[in-house]
Amino acid sequence: MPAEPAIDETDRAILRLIAADASLSLAEIAGKVGLTPTPCWKRIRRMEQAGIIRGRVAVLDAAALGLPVSVFVSVETADHSAAWLARFAEVVAATPEIVDAWRMSGEVDYLLHVVVADIAAYDHFYRRLIDALPLRNVTSRFAMERMKAAPVPV
Repeated sequence: MPAEPAIDETDRAILRLIAADASLSLAEIAGKVGLTPTPCWKRIRRMEQAGIIRGRVAVLDAAALGLPVSVFVSVETADHSAAWLARFAEVVAATPEIVDAWRMSGEVDYLLHVVVADIAAYDHFYRRLIDALPLRNVTSRFAMERMKAAPVPV
């Protein structure tokens, strides 16, 4: 197991700020954590190089974009071969409705988070998914309300 990179409380404060608002300027971040811009930039760069900061993104409102339906799709397969997994990974990567995909332990092999405009759009997605490769079982759960969305705790 790789060693965890050493980060201190100042690094954690920087991470909390960036996770809450990636549009903050370097000067704003530095001022809020009590550093000047150059050492702050060096810390951010070190954490980027270590893979702690993987990127900076804007969080979009799916409903405002016409995609108000979130579906959590459990996928079970009878085939656990490398070829099947590679094909499944291709399908996931090529399917824009899938916004998160996880390989799981336990009874479910994969968990997908799918966003769509409506039930008809989900049915279209579902039909493409089951036509793309052999699956043992696909179970869909429609989200009623998102109760929490938070960055990784630092």
